[in-house]
Order: sequence, then structure tokens, then C-alpha cells
Amino acid sequence: MTAFYLFGAIAVITSLMVIAQHNPLHSVLLLIASFGALSGLYVLLDAPFVAVIQIIVYAGAIMVLFLFVVMLLNAPREDTEEARLRGRVAPGVTKAGVVLAIALIGELIWALTRNTASRGFPAGEPISVAAIGRLLFVEYSFAFEVTSVLILVAMVGAIVLARRDAKGSGA
Repeated sequence: MTAFYLFGAIAVITSLMVIAQHNPLHSVLLLIASFGALSGLYVLLDAPFVAVIQIIVYAGAIMVLFLFVVMLLNAPREDTEEARLRGRVAPGVTKAGVVLAIALIGELIWALTRNTASRGFPAGEPISVAAIGRLLFVEYSFAFEVTSVLILVAMVGAIVLARRDAKGSGA
């Protein structure tokens, strides 16, 4: 029980620190620590496969992608409200963000209200990596593809928000 509280506290504290940081590089590294704590929680839940996938996919591949984008953009600090009010963020970007947020809320409502009682593993079939792959890429292929598009949109959004003006003040 002590390990659960330890991993839970690490996950909560590092997740809160991710959103409190001004340096995006520190946020990425703290998010990796949070994913590590979540992986520890999965091990405590007797789900070692999910724990390993958490480390390989999220802490490995996706966070390397985020780290690459942060370093590519060379964004040392988060922009303040004052910089946004001076016109560094175009009004169209804000409107697009609102539209994407509404689309995400609609998708969440749709996903949470679907009847999923008939989905999952059949009662007699043993759970294996092949069965998980078949379920993921056949039954849940739409959700899998939507997640990849969502990650792509987040990356493009980060690039748009952090780009420097060509005629800018040399910043």
C-alpha cells in the first residue's frame, strides 16, 4: 500500500508541476516522470504489459517527439499574456483553438455515451498480445486513428503558436 501512495503522489505532484512550469523542456521531463509513476501504478495493478507499453509508447516515443518539437522550436519560455495582447498570436489561431476545443468536447461526449457493453474480449478467449492487437486495430481502429490525428494537430498547434515572425523585432 505504501508503494501505491508513493507512485500516486509522484504522479499527482509531477503532473501539477508540468502545468506550472514556464520552461517547456522542464515540462516535458516532468511529464516523463509522471508517466513513469503511472507505469509503477500499473505494475501494482498486476498489469505489466500496460506498464511496459506506458514506458515504451508514451515515455519513449511520444515524449521524444514532444522533446524534438520543443527543441526544434527553440522556445525557452512560455509567452506571457502581455506578449499575446501585443499581437504575437493571430486572432485566427484563437478561433481555430476554440473550434478544436469544441470538437474535442463533442468527441469526448460521443465516446462516453456510446454503448460499449458488447465490446471487449470474448469470455472464453485467453488474453494475449495478439488478442489485444486484434481488438485495438479492428474494434477500436477509429479511436486509434483519431488519437494519432489529435497528436498531429497538437504538434502543428505548438509550431504555429511558437513560430517567430519573419519581420519581427529580432527576438
